[in-house]
Amino acid sequence: MDTTAPSGHQLELVHGESRAVITEVGGGLRDYRVGGIPVLDGYDTGEMASRGRGQLLLPWPNRVDGGRYTFGGTEHQLPVNEVALGNASHGLTRWLGWNLHRLDEGTARAEVVLRAQSGYPFTVAFSALYSLAEGGLTVTLTATNLGAQAAPVGMGAHPYFVLPGADGAPVRADDLTVTVPAETHLLVNGRLIPTGAQPVAGSPFDLRQPRRLGGLALDTCFTDLARAGSGRAEVTLTAAGGTLTIWQDETWPYVQLFTGDSFGPGQRRRSIAVEPMTCPANAFNSGDGLRVLEPGESFGGSWGVVPRFAVRGSAA
Repeated sequence: MDTTAPSGHQLELVHGESRAVITEVGGGLRDYRVGGIPVLDGYDTGEMASRGRGQLLLPWPNRVDGGRYTFGGTEHQLPVNEVALGNASHGLTRWLGWNLHRLDEGTARAEVVLRAQSGYPFTVAFSALYSLAEGGLTVTLTATNLGAQAAPVGMGAHPYFVLPGADGAPVRADDLTVTVPAETHLLVNGRLIPTGAQPVAGSPFDLRQPRRLGGLALDTCFTDLARAGSGRAEVTLTAAGGTLTIWQDETWPYVQLFTGDSFGPGQRRRSIAVEPMTCPANAFNSGDGLRVLEPGESFGGSWGVVPRFAVRGSAA
């Protein structure tokens, strides 16, 4: 593939009828299809990743309030890249060049070292292992502190998902039936910074039982996730043409759902982001879910996607 693409060098993974493409820029997931049917609302090789599409969110997911935080008694100021709301958003590795290593036809690893810099004076290595198999796509993220001092770290991912209708064409978010096994959702202020939490019971955000999304607008973080015996929490998306199960292991206590209501014409609510996160927004200040890695320490975990399509040529 063309290495001059905005997202850099591309690696295509193949397993049976499944195809996925990972990118040098951001180490992200640009495309994923089963039997030619899109699983991701991705982007073309001639485009850059808009709205965080398929990107990895490191060393924090979501937002840091005003880009300011205190760690180890020292105040830090991150670049404010969400200008309208005045926040630092989605980490520092999204536009870095990652090293891509093919392990076999269906497996590859993306690696990057985030060097100490103004606002984040810590050196942390990140790796993302992508694997296509009979059960779908698995992504394993790992962070390792390479520095000589403790480092605050959070991780997340930002895939947008689509499902086909009975005719095979992608349906809008309104027509998805969604299940989120969460007891709690976070409350936020006008700048989307968490201000507290409340049970989903009795609220519009109670998605513990399958429910057609309709016009419900989501830019919502859920937690207190019910898990199967495997330790996995599973968000399910269903349409007439099939079902996606987006699972995350116990490394990820939070999941953000986003319906893109702030997007412009043609983009708004055309898909839904399901974002596994190790910590919520503003964890650098609240400490909620934040991992503090000692020198040489690592942590990591996996999330994945299991597509089951009812339309022709799409069995996962």
